[in-house]
Amino acid sequence: MRVLVRPAQYAALALYILFLGFPLLWLISASVKSSGELNSLTVSLLPSEWHWDNYTEALNKQGLIRSAANSLIVALASTALSVVIAVPAAYVLARLKGKVRAAGVGWILVSQVFPVVLIILPLFLILRTLGLADNLAGLTLVHTTYMLPFALWMLQGYVAAIPVELEEAGAMDGANRLTVLRTIVFPLLAPGVVATAMFSFVSSWNEFFFALVLLQSPENYTLPITLTMFVGGEGKVALGPLAAGAVLAAIPSIVFFGILRKKLTSGLMAGAVKG
Repeated sequence: MRVLVRPAQYAALALYILFLGFPLLWLISASVKSSGELNSLTVSLLPSEWHWDNYTEALNKQGLIRSAANSLIVALASTALSVVIAVPAAYVLARLKGKVRAAGVGWILVSQVFPVVLIILPLFLILRTLGLADNLAGLTLVHTTYMLPFALWMLQGYVAAIPVELEEAGAMDGANRLTVLRTIVFPLLAPGVVATAMFSFVSSWNEFFFALVLLQSPENYTLPITLTMFVGGEGKVALGPLAAGAVLAAIPSIVFFGILRKKLTSGLMAGAVKG
């Protein structure tokens, strides 16, 4: 039986990878098919003819590059703000006891209860008063506010897993609080920071509702809004260019994950050594 365990594990892993990757493979296949083939009743993974002009149409006719740049600016800025604010707040939330911690946890839970549609109107009025309604800076602040509770919840769990005895040992060796945080806590917290940054980036990159309500100028549109423009006047969807645009939209997230994956691995190794 033990001889069959390892092949069965590899087979299960291969099926799981195929299950996760099949939608992406189908999307890539659709991005190089003609409109007639996409609308036909014949289903096939490989296209009968390769139509690379779908990518050309997506890039040239829909302002995809400008929208991708806007999404990248908002996603990177909101991710940086979320992490910078969440790290010290998570440390306080995890280490302090009593009413402060209870109030922080309560704020996180309450903020996740209300639907977005209930807060979008007062949020729009506030941003319009501040002159940030049709502005990437205003959208960045909204994304940061929206992602901060979950980022804080993730990081406080990582901080709580770091033994307080390590900080006490550093203090006994003569290190002050800032030195303890910089040399002991933050290196051990690196995997949590990376995971939080990944979540924040993907959430901001894919966010649609806030951008749809807050942005009116086409030059400020983010990528999810631009992808909805692949619809004709009679509601006919340009499936080929839309699939090509979706494939291009997935590339920055994959690249971002690839970059931070190495940081996540190095952080886990540093944490193992420190522990």
